[in-house]
Amino acid sequence: MTHLFRLPTRSAPVRLLAPAVVAVLSLCVLVLPARAMEVQTVTSAEGVTAYLVSDSTLPIVTLDFSLPAGSITDPVGKRGLAYLTSGLIDEGAGEYDSQAFREHLDDLAIELHFDAGRDTFSGTLKTTTENLDEAFRLLRLALTEPRFDAEPVERIRAQVLSSIRSEDEDPNTIAFRAWMKEILGDHPYTEDEKGTAESVNAITAEDLRMFMKTRLSRKDLSIGVAGDVDAVALGTLLDETFGSLPEKASLPEVPKPTITLTGKTTVIDRDIPQSMAVLGQKGLLRKDPRWHVAYVLNYILGGGGFNSRLMEEVREKRGLAYSAYSYLYPFRLTGLWIAGTATQNARMGESLTVMRDEWRRMAEEGPTEEELTDAKTYLTGAWPLRFTSTEAVAGMLSAMRVNDLPPDYIDSRNTKVEAVTIEDIRELAKELMDPDALTAVVVGKPEGV
Repeated sequence: MTHLFRLPTRSAPVRLLAPAVVAVLSLCVLVLPARAMEVQTVTSAEGVTAYLVSDSTLPIVTLDFSLPAGSITDPVGKRGLAYLTSGLIDEGAGEYDSQAFREHLDDLAIELHFDAGRDTFSGTLKTTTENLDEAFRLLRLALTEPRFDAEPVERIRAQVLSSIRSEDEDPNTIAFRAWMKEILGDHPYTEDEKGTAESVNAITAEDLRMFMKTRLSRKDLSIGVAGDVDAVALGTLLDETFGSLPEKASLPEVPKPTITLTGKTTVIDRDIPQSMAVLGQKGLLRKDPRWHVAYVLNYILGGGGFNSRLMEEVREKRGLAYSAYSYLYPFRLTGLWIAGTATQNARMGESLTVMRDEWRRMAEEGPTEEELTDAKTYLTGAWPLRFTSTEAVAGMLSAMRVNDLPPDYIDSRNTKVEAVTIEDIRELAKELMDPDALTAVVVGKPEGV
């Protein structure tokens, strides 16, 4: 489900692929779910570890990696450094300037892109097996020999600045940022990944080079690989690609944030016909043993689209808004539980009241057996649909490494969901949900707030 307050990330570059490659890639969605996936743990000679799902059905390989070098590690005054770096390391590396590097990727139908969130710096590589060695070589160049030539630096900087200006006027982004500031104060999590116009303009090419030298390391890598490659070949590729990275990164100490919940609603006045609201409370870390209980609970409350209580009460029964939802937002250092809606100014007060009432009803009563059964049916039935491409599988494997999940998690996950009982949910709801602490920010000219 797409949420109004998910901050956008940069899209991967669009590449024109050869017709034969397009035909092969289009078949990927038909192959991987056909049988149970065996996840292997591959550790290279240099100690680089990855989860691998080897499948030789199609000549496609995808690698996904992440490092704990997201925007919360950006220096004060240089916010946006990780994000700007992620947009530039595939804009020229080694012997290739920006145009030559991009053309070489296009000529070989290699997809390579990078991104930076609050917690992580990440990348994805997708290639045919015919070009496997060259694709991994280009990834190595991007990670170890980025050029940061003047032209691409200023071009990508201008793109980021344009995006910042647009988001500064977007009610959804304004509401989310203000809510984060309201509950987390001055913690780095409240800073947008892209930074501000002032901080992005302050970033120099030397800052970009220092980021690459100090923030990346073999020790902190979380890697997932899926497709037509075996464990022995992958071990060699991992060393060739990541082996020259420093063993340890130089990362600043980021304190655990303090969550302050007042239970109040803050209004940011904007002359717009529809108000945007975000509200929420403390959530759970992804590594919390009660995560799957919370996941099912949230699905019933507001994560299940038209099957959720918030949608039923706000939209279906009362027609107050087009959408009302909730989602768990687990950062590395803290967890949040966020809900939101958008509606006419005249109806925002009533919409928030209904959402708070449903929060309280769930906290006090929990779900019904029917709601729990329906949630389990959907969540377990939809799980295989997450693995319909090598890219999806590699991404999940990388996320499993980040969260210290065992290799058998893909197979065992549905068992964990099925094991959730009505008593588990009611106990967690009573303990975790705090209707009186729900803190909200509304952007617009809401009535009744």
